Amino acid sequence: MGTCVISYDVGTTGIKTCLFEISDGIELISSAMEGYELHVMENGGAEQDPYDWWNAMCSTTKKVLEENNISSERIKGISFCAQMQGLVLVDKSGEPVRRGMSYMDNRGKKELKSIMANGLQIAGVNIFKLIKSLRVTGAVAASVKDPVWKYKWVEQNEPDNFKRVYKWLDVKEFLIQKCTGEFVMTEDSAYATLLYDTRKGKRGFSKEICSMLGVNIEHLPRVVDCSAMVGKITKKASAELGLEEGIPVFGGGGDASLIGVGAGAVEEEDTHIYLGTSGWVSTVVKKQVVDINYMIASILGANSKYYNYFAELETAGKCLEWVKNHLALDEIDIYLDKKNISESKENIYKSLYDYMMYAIKDVPPGSNGVIFTPWLHGNRCPFEDPNARGIFFNISIETGKTELIHSVLEGVCYHLRWQLEAQEKKVKTSSVIRFVGGGALAPLTCQMLADVLGRELETVESPQNIGAVGAAVVMAVGLGIIDEIDDAKKLIKVKERYIPDMKNKAIYDRAFMVFKSLYKNNKKAFGILNN
Repeated sequence: MGTCVISYDVGTTGIKTCLFEISDGIELISSAMEGYELHVMENGGAEQDPYDWWNAMCSTTKKVLEENNISSERIKGISFCAQMQGLVLVDKSGEPVRRGMSYMDNRGKKELKSIMANGLQIAGVNIFKLIKSLRVTGAVAASVKDPVWKYKWVEQNEPDNFKRVYKWLDVKEFLIQKCTGEFVMTEDSAYATLLYDTRKGKRGFSKEICSMLGVNIEHLPRVVDCSAMVGKITKKASAELGLEEGIPVFGGGGDASLIGVGAGAVEEEDTHIYLGTSGWVSTVVKKQVVDINYMIASILGANSKYYNYFAELETAGKCLEWVKNHLALDEIDIYLDKKNISESKENIYKSLYDYMMYAIKDVPPGSNGVIFTPWLHGNRCPFEDPNARGIFFNISIETGKTELIHSVLEGVCYHLRWQLEAQEKKVKTSSVIRFVGGGALAPLTCQMLADVLGRELETVESPQNIGAVGAAVVMAVGLGIIDEIDDAKKLIKVKERYIPDMKNKAIYDRAFMVFKSLYKNNKKAFGILNN
């Protein structure tokens, strides 16, 4: 009998709780999902109630145990894979002083400009502060969505809330505190604050950078390894979770750290692409690399001997959700009354997403000339612009909804190619790429991405659970089941391979050049309409 653990994948739209058994591999026994709200505001705010995460964690934990008649005594550890670069400010009792601010929040424009955009500049950043940041942290807080500008926004705009702050936590760190009473931050989350000194022998929050940016270093918690046992479930948390008191709680990691681990992309030069609510291209590197022009940085990984050279697209699968709600849901006949697809005559499809993939399968590459830009909430890489927005370009009188939906998928793939090409200006990427996330469930999307990139893709089992698998790997290290995170390569097996069709790539190459021009040609208009 293997070792049972529970991983919590804490995303932007919901939490997925996965019960795994670890032996020669990692087997998913059961999972449960519960959604919660993301509050998006007209002023650029994006917030969530931390207790929505906690309540969803408690209810899904009970569900996976009860539905499988598994005693909580069998659970030997819990851990997390979570969205990163959130800001959860808590008081001394661990209670939030306000709602948590999502990585998508971009209200800190004035704070960023007042501190970083003055004097002699490179790429909009003060050259002396840029050099200091790169020397100490290997990166620079140059994006309005970096968490320090959320922190400064609260300080400037909500002084009464700010006075109550005891510690600055990220999303999973709030849940760790609820479980154990401990105020901690895993090293990858600490690095993602861009206040963390990564120099050899000096790792820790930097007094120098905190002083430069006006951060009270006392607000920052102690830092722990991702695979460390940071505490045990308290009596109070035990009652709410339905788990035994004293179960070990491991640090876990952010989604940008653990999704690569779950994908098996854990060695130098391994590249993986993730397509979930957000999306990214990430390549494992040994040394820190930063490209300020393309807004790509090296993020400290769950395995602290490596970094993930990371290029992010904030709205990837979110674009497909938008098109489902606003184009497909209204007029696809079987979904007119918004009933579940399984209740309709077309019950061979598990969901509307599956039916959408079926409905667009015969649309030719290039969507008959229609191009979509996936910047529904601004963009971070390869250009930073919170004002950028989505476009359907080159619509004609013959254009139908199937072309529009198909072009949304292609637009996401074009942007991922743009990010991959930007990465290759600084690092070597792998010739075969692991593709994971919910987007990897659809063969149409997998083949489309392979064609757009001109690269072979590999997918793995349950790609939508891959962050939770990464958290299970971290627990396997912490529990002594495996020696190190690199051993994930032995546990994660390839399920499918997709070879690019070079005839399709030729079509995509032409459209890709137009796609890249759309931002430059519309940048001024975005600023006028959305500033």
